[in-house]
Amino acid sequence: MTDMLDLNQIGCTMIGVEHDIETPHGVLRVTLRGTPKGNRPVILTYHDIGLNHKSCFNTLFNFEDMQEITQHFAVAHVDAPGQQENAAPFPTGYQYPTMDQLAEMLPSVLTHLKINSVIGIGVGAGAYILTKLALNQPTLVEGLVLINVDPCAKGWMDWAASKLTGWTSNLVDIVMAHHFSTDELTENQEIIQTYRLHIAQDMNQDNLALFCNSYNSRRDLEIERPIIGLNEETVNTLKCPALLVVGDTSPAVEAVVECNSRLNPTKTTLLKARQDTPGKMLPLAGLF
Repeated sequence: MTDMLDLNQIGCTMIGVEHDIETPHGVLRVTLRGTPKGNRPVILTYHDIGLNHKSCFNTLFNFEDMQEITQHFAVAHVDAPGQQENAAPFPTGYQYPTMDQLAEMLPSVLTHLKINSVIGIGVGAGAYILTKLALNQPTLVEGLVLINVDPCAKGWMDWAASKLTGWTSNLVDIVMAHHFSTDELTENQEIIQTYRLHIAQDMNQDNLALFCNSYNSRRDLEIERPIIGLNEETVNTLKCPALLVVGDTSPAVEAVVECNSRLNPTKTTLLKARQDTPGKMLPLAGLF
């Protein structure tokens, strides 16, 4: 009977309440699970390209280790514009927000939901956006878990290669190459096929292309490692604790190592994780 009650409670918390929130750069769909408690921070998630909050985070939040955390912290899941389930296409000529603007939308979300501060969990594009939020509004962010974060602008060679690839490959292949290395794409065919079908069938392709283009047009975050005892209060870098996570075979390994080299070593932990250990990453951050 106790087990059944626990399962029912978990099922209830997974449903959440959807909010469509007006911001300076358009409407954001946010799903709030649980109730913010006093001055305790809320977990704020932001997904990667080709995904939405459900496909990006449901597996992580279903891990047993996470259940204890979500009993004490409310969770706000953000879907980037047009990336939520059953999203309608944008009108012709719609100008998708830049990555900077996507970060600037988040304070309006926190104000609307009466959230004072957050612990951010972001993947890929979402990790970039949450890092930008923490740089812009350091008092709002108490900690970050950044998975596959790339703080760098897309270089000219990468930009040219992506343009050429865009002429010869379809959008699904481009997004798959963002998520998986060449070796991974030839292994674990069941997982690869699940991702491919989700990206191709569940995501509005026009909306997805706009989000991808926004991410590929991102600016360098221009963060640099502080010199401890000299300029840590003035240099442009994260002020909050951060856990950087990357899979040991991920195509993002070099970018994450580069990000780690730019952050305060006394507040930053780099974790190269095996692909089967996502549920163990959050307690390691020391953020909870």
